[in-house]
Amino acid sequence: MGQELMETHATTILAVRKNGLVALAGDGQVTMGQTMIMKHAAQKVRRLHDGKILAGFAGATADAFTLFELFEAKLKEVRGHMVRAAVEMTKDWRKDKYLRKLEAMLLLADSEHILVLSGTGDVIEPDDNVAAIGSGGPYALAAARALSRHSDLDAETIARESMRIAAEICVYTNDHVTLETL
Repeated sequence: MGQELMETHATTILAVRKNGLVALAGDGQVTMGQTMIMKHAAQKVRRLHDGKILAGFAGATADAFTLFELFEAKLKEVRGHMVRAAVEMTKDWRKDKYLRKLEAMLLLADSEHILVLSGTGDVIEPDDNVAAIGSGGPYALAAARALSRHSDLDAETIARESMRIAAEICVYTNDHVTLETL
């Protein structure tokens, strides 16, 4: 059950921080099962807390919206401190039987941090200022790491190009990209 829970098809979300700029990108494909594309231009990336935090989701849409709502409520409680809100939310996530059954992940970024909130209630901050979730995440992550380490490209360009590469490889990822920057 645990492995199936984390298997999220139909999305790629990527965050890249470089030279003081952070970019968060998400593709637009929604796939039903393994054979049918239901939508090409879904919005999986949004701005939170007066535009100061970027968030993207992978997994079941209804579950992701529930997590967005819970995270936004925690943000208000802690006056917009993203890391603290994430930690407080995951404490609730681990305690609540309903929340533990949600099949979604969040990728969050503000001006200082990139965080992955896993489907098991973990908060993970990457060591290298690059993180990705979703079925195309490993492809976008590999491309972003290579471009970040071996080019002078900015965060926005790295995110856009990495998403393009992921879309060329992952059948659950398309090239209709929503990209937000801070």
